[in-house]
Amino acid sequence: MRNYQRFAFALPFLLVACGGTESAFTGESPLLNNGQCSVSAQNQRLKTFMERSYLWNTDMPTNVNPNNYNSIYAMLDALRAPQDIFSFILTEQEYRDRFVDAVFFGFGFGRRDNVDEGVIEIRYVYANSPAEQAGLNRGDRITAVENVSMAEWFSRISAGTATFTDVFGPNEDGIERRIDWVEPDGTERSEIVRKTQVETNTVMATERFQVDNKDVGYFVFDSFLQRSEVDLNNAFDQLIGVDELVIDLRYNSGGLVRVANQLASQAAWNTVENEVFVTFQYNDNFNDQDVLFNLGPGIERLNVNRVYVLTTQQSCSSSELVINSLDPHIEVVTIGAPTCGKPVGQQPTQICDKIIYAITFQTVNSAGFGDYFDGLPVTCAASDTIVGDWGDSGDPLLATAFHHIENGSCGAMGALAHDELLMSIEAERLPLTQDPILTKFETRH
Repeated sequence: MRNYQRFAFALPFLLVACGGTESAFTGESPLLNNGQCSVSAQNQRLKTFMERSYLWNTDMPTNVNPNNYNSIYAMLDALRAPQDIFSFILTEQEYRDRFVDAVFFGFGFGRRDNVDEGVIEIRYVYANSPAEQAGLNRGDRITAVENVSMAEWFSRISAGTATFTDVFGPNEDGIERRIDWVEPDGTERSEIVRKTQVETNTVMATERFQVDNKDVGYFVFDSFLQRSEVDLNNAFDQLIGVDELVIDLRYNSGGLVRVANQLASQAAWNTVENEVFVTFQYNDNFNDQDVLFNLGPGIERLNVNRVYVLTTQQSCSSSELVINSLDPHIEVVTIGAPTCGKPVGQQPTQICDKIIYAITFQTVNSAGFGDYFDGLPVTCAASDTIVGDWGDSGDPLLATAFHHIENGSCGAMGALAHDELLMSIEAERLPLTQDPILTKFETRH
């Protein structure tokens, strides 16, 4: 039997059942060498699927002729509703590389471009990756690659004479680059780093802090993947007995709904057991569906009655689902910047060797709220200034969480200054142009 899973945020994986695996998408096996998988046939199958299952099927353009488009990608662009920036297509190989095996060939870090200062800031580094082995950490700043300054690289990229593939090379095994960087304390480093297969761990740090005589648990959660079931259990194992919980989702662009459910349930099980975690709302061809809080493979339960969640515009989809689903049941204090705004999701389907990620549902919480296309607001605004590695006491988001735990307020700046900071953060907000999970892939190397 073939099955679907729901991926509020574009991440399907193999289902494990009865000791084996089965595909996470439906339909017949690809028939690439006959008419069923011709371009026009794929286009027609996509149109039929969208007319039946697409959330915004009544907003699709009419009279779209499948024979007028030279690829299924162009067909999707022709069919999508005006408000849809999230739907996309992967090849089956791309799907398997990114989501089934959860590995890629690279150095193993995520970047943030600081063009004004002519540096790349390291956002995160995957465990046991070539970047980690070379000594790169969150907070380091890349100043040059292949003896060319980043200021020069940025200039070439802006002029259209170079791309980041030129800077770091294609994501292939064996590609080497000399990377120069500066650590937060000013130490200058230079290493030749060689790309290899990188496994994407989803918990990047787990720590305990003493704040105002309270035991505060903190973990950084980067993606809602299949392996996250185990990663979360390992994190919660280290946080048994904490008085407060801080979940860092600042760069988490989403993933599996069931993993979001596990995380939320492990945090507050005594309060949320038997309550509605999420309701899926489909188009008029289907009925709404309630899903209860579910521990899934979760073992340890902290049972807190308040959680702190650190967010930025990169906090999306399943990250937002954790916040929105817990909000009717426990106190949720959000710190940082408003989230990306994706209360919708996909149930991937296969057409020949393509995996279709068209939006098929919207999510609402047990209070019936799910209209946050502009993002979920924050309780306390704070700028995501990278000052060092995870858990650094100078990190504005984490420091604000600690201040709120101690004082019950956002900080010493006052309400007016807080509002001005939030306005400043919002002024720098970039419009979404595609599903944030795709953006994340483009900014890791």
